[in-house]
Amino acid sequence: MNTQSELKRLGLFDARVPRYTSYPTAPQFAPGVGPDTFAKWIQAVPSGASVSLYIHVPFCRRLCWFCACRTQGTSSDAPVIAYAEMLREEIELLRRNLAAGVTLSRLHWGGGTPTLLMPDLMRKLADQVFDVVPLAPGGEFSVEIDPNEIDAARLDALVASGMNRASIGVQDFDPEIQKAIGREQSYELTKKVSDMIRERGVPSLNADILYGLPHQSNQRIAESVQKLLTLSPDRVALYGYAHVPWMSRRQQMIPSDKMPTPEERLGLFETARELFVWDGYDEIGIDHFARPTDGLAIAQRNGTLRRNFQGYTDDTAAALIGLGASSISRFPQGFAQNASATAAHTKAIREGRFSTHRGHVFSGEDLLRARIIEALMCDFQVSRAELLRDFDTNDSALEAMFQSAKASFGDMVQVNDDGLAIPPRARPLTRMIARAFDAYDHAKAQHSAAV
Repeated sequence: MNTQSELKRLGLFDARVPRYTSYPTAPQFAPGVGPDTFAKWIQAVPSGASVSLYIHVPFCRRLCWFCACRTQGTSSDAPVIAYAEMLREEIELLRRNLAAGVTLSRLHWGGGTPTLLMPDLMRKLADQVFDVVPLAPGGEFSVEIDPNEIDAARLDALVASGMNRASIGVQDFDPEIQKAIGREQSYELTKKVSDMIRERGVPSLNADILYGLPHQSNQRIAESVQKLLTLSPDRVALYGYAHVPWMSRRQQMIPSDKMPTPEERLGLFETARELFVWDGYDEIGIDHFARPTDGLAIAQRNGTLRRNFQGYTDDTAAALIGLGASSISRFPQGFAQNASATAAHTKAIREGRFSTHRGHVFSGEDLLRARIIEALMCDFQVSRAELLRDFDTNDSALEAMFQSAKASFGDMVQVNDDGLAIPPRARPLTRMIARAFDAYDHAKAQHSAAV
């Protein structure tokens, strides 16, 4: 039986599974983690520690049909200005709860479109963040940039504020595909913005590209990847497009009858993967690629690669604090999510309290299983010795878990004295194998396709 037949037999082309940017995953979050719990978790961060900070800007000038993020369109600057002022109040609320002496390992502005902010608002927001939590030596300040919504003044403001990693959304360069997903963005414009970023001395450039889009073929994705390679990004995320029109109404605009089959999706991924590897990129986890000098590649070689809500990261901070509507935070104690609706979030902040409305407190085997899943997603292997060292477990319990996975996937997983490993030919199954270690019920969750 060839590899594709074996993958089909194991259900790869039919399965819907979590992306495992957290464990437990967000559908398992529940009420019970509120503003008081969130505040206590922030207060528990010790002086001298480093944290990560994520700031969510949920506005876009136009709503791309492919996107399933929590965003809202606006044709005027008024709601963006009001939201930025609210964020400044939220940062002050953070100041009142965070110990002095805490530094920032990572600051990321995501969205939506953070570059909708006007230059003066960008500077004020960044200055206020760094006044509360100074950027640690070697820290990163990254911003998601929409090439359709950026200019020299805004780039200058970001660079002056300390941005040292820029992330641009590409998706695909083919005009027919762009039209089908509601994201028209020429190669020429993307190159212009990339050049502007490089000219300002920003040391690192990330790019996102999608496979599994309508009208995509192996030839078309190859052409888009080759164009992307001319921009020489330091890091690339090759995400599988999640077509979930029952969850994201705007995706109903995308022609479902033009979508590639699951088998074709795997072929699209492999075509793109081979081009990135051929051009000298290291493979990072299941869907990222990085130059050997990039932090992700170094972390992978060192065994310190991690995974969070932004995907793969070399950040090892124990706490990730999310500000803005719908943002999710992770602490050693658990997860906390802000109110999703901008109005509800703003109301809470204006009343002097956090908007936390749900989350999860770690208990039982959560942290053990979270580490197993993260190790599989990052390294395709789990160290038995590491788990015995770091968690309250024993070898017989681990062996039972490993053998259960092997019973489901056969020689697509390898179990030995070192632990469990996924061989290269089985890596398309990684998310499914990770699910074998997930103790929660996903029957009602609507996840994306496994490939």
